[in-house]
Amino acid sequence: MEEMAILRGLAEIVGSDRVRTREPMSRHTSFRIGGPAEIFVEPTVRQITKVIACCREREVPYTVIGNGSNLLVGDGGIPGVVISLGERTSGISIFREELFAEAGALLSKVAANAQKAGLTGLEFAAGIPGSVGGAIVMNAGAYGGEMADVLREVQVLTANGDIEIWDREKMGLGYRRSRVMREQAIVLSAFIDLKRGEPEQIRKRMEELAAKRREKQPLEYPSAGSTFKRPEGNFAGKLIMEAGLGGYRVGDAQVSEKHCGFVINRGNATASQVRRLMEDVIRRVQETSGITLEPEIRMVGIFPTEKE
Repeated sequence: MEEMAILRGLAEIVGSDRVRTREPMSRHTSFRIGGPAEIFVEPTVRQITKVIACCREREVPYTVIGNGSNLLVGDGGIPGVVISLGERTSGISIFREELFAEAGALLSKVAANAQKAGLTGLEFAAGIPGSVGGAIVMNAGAYGGEMADVLREVQVLTANGDIEIWDREKMGLGYRRSRVMREQAIVLSAFIDLKRGEPEQIRKRMEELAAKRREKQPLEYPSAGSTFKRPEGNFAGKLIMEAGLGGYRVGDAQVSEKHCGFVINRGNATASQVRRLMEDVIRRVQETSGITLEPEIRMVGIFPTEKE
């Protein structure tokens, strides 16, 4: 990669202060794990298309990330350009019972804005640590609610570089899946339909769900949330516990004893340790239950075995 050429091109689009090299990805993931991004760029929504075009013209690989709450980045880092949809893509506005949010807006902040406006429907999302874009890609959900319940339409950048509007039906939302994921599109923004409610009742419901999370989930440690998808008719955490893996460790990566569905970073876990632990869990659960767990977290970048 002709680094200087791509750096100049990106700086012309987003400004030199929004382009960095060798950026530690541990600063941008909830796992607090990950080697450096070769180039790290923070565009606005309007700049994303130009940034991707710049990468494609120069045949430079690029990776798009949101809040990093569902991400495991390899210890060898991420080659090419990491496009971060964060603070500069976090606009939120409300008109009557419709909420507009850009992809980088934190789901917790969107839910809080809805509550203050007396709008109900996003209580389930208040404690989900991801961004709107990531939540839509994964059709995130909790406590009986999911994005498919409230999403009206999404502005996406397709793999072909076209900007399109997809309504809920076109999104193909299912359990932890969407058309965006299948077609490797990028969420730019979304319109969410909500309903009128009493702000105080909405706040109480959000507090109830927050208390449940604190009680049941290992929020005191860095993690990427639920590590595995829920198998049909069962629960990943239950299967892992029954396999005798509660507290199982590989280095500083550990199956949480508080909730076996979570893999936590005890302090200095590496991505390779997390991945090896996940492989051990999948193998052991398969042996004990006959069920093959699927990872829910997204793995990107270079892991040591891939460098050798």
